[in-house]
Amino acid sequence: MPTPSSPTNKRQNVAETAIRSPDAALAGLSQLAAKPTHGPAPVHLWNPPDCGDIDMRIAADGTWYYCGSPIGRTPLVKLFSSILRKDGDRFVLVTPVEKVGIKIDDAPFLAVEMAVEREANEQTLTFRTNVDDLVIVDQDHPLRFEPGAAEGLKPYVRVRGDLWALVKRALFYDLAALGTTEQFGDRQWFGVRSRRRFFPMCPASEINGL
Repeated sequence: MPTPSSPTNKRQNVAETAIRSPDAALAGLSQLAAKPTHGPAPVHLWNPPDCGDIDMRIAADGTWYYCGSPIGRTPLVKLFSSILRKDGDRFVLVTPVEKVGIKIDDAPFLAVEMAVEREANEQTLTFRTNVDDLVIVDQDHPLRFEPGAAEGLKPYVRVRGDLWALVKRALFYDLAALGTTEQFGDRQWFGVRSRRRFFPMCPASEINGL
């Protein structure tokens, strides 16, 4: 491993500092992003060495932790979230020079707000995540509903790639209020519509169990 004083490996050291030391990460990631871009980094194009796992975790409520302590700086969390990727069953933070694994309790993001736009007989649902991603529910960003351990269905919306946001429980009730019953496959399903697509929530016969 090169020393921090090595000028020829400055970029690699910046990336390592950004990932392993949250106190210095904001400056480190800013240096990596010398050419500002809008939105997440192009992590799907990067294939750096795998440097193992670090003690970083995203809790079910969207809070990021490093070595057991919450990362309270929102800009830092946003920067980390912009270099997040899922490789198989593993979540990793990726820079051009290395990637490291982190733990996620449920989903990497939390959908905290929902907007509904209506035009003619169609509606469009848009979610804002806890890191200020705006996600329009459509074919590429679908809703899915999974059974919860003790709280009924849990809705998720795809943010990008294989990264999903858990929709806050309060918004689930708003989603249910927008629901309709439609034929889906060979059954009647209860679900919601967005961008001319129907996203099934549960069989119509199970509506009372929501």
